[in-house]
Amino acid sequence: MKVKVHWIIDGVAELEVDTPEDAEAKVEEHLKEVMASSPVLIETLGARAIQGKAFLPGSEDDPDAS
Repeated sequence: MKVKVHWIIDGVAELEVDTPEDAEAKVEEHLKEVMASSPVLIETLGARAIQGKAFLPGSEDDPDAS
């Protein structure tokens, strides 16, 4: 039997940077390294996209509240 699983990885990284754009770039760099070094994410688990948005502290982990 073939069964599909839709999965999501959720996380919040806290970084010391100058701008939210710098934070997004740094996280993107790390995630690209993880994807490149772990082909099982793409080949077996079917990872298609990873996305994120930077936000400032105090916005209760809600990127749309900043």
